[in-house]
Amino acid sequence: MPKPNYAFEKRQRELAKKKKLEEKQARKRETRDPAAPESPATAPVAEAGTPASPAPRIHRRP
Repeated sequence: MPKPNYAFEKRQRELAKKKKLEEKQARKRETRDPAAPESPATAPVAEAGTPASPAPRIHRRP
């Protein structure tokens, strides 16, 4: 009788949890934003000369 591969079983459980969590988040997004599409390709279009997203803030010590 072969010995159990615990690492494989653990990885499979982790993948199942991750998939379940992603499905739950997708359901939440769908109920929260039913009119919004799921593809991130439709990002908001910025005006000419302005970035689409704000620049990251840099905190410097005095």
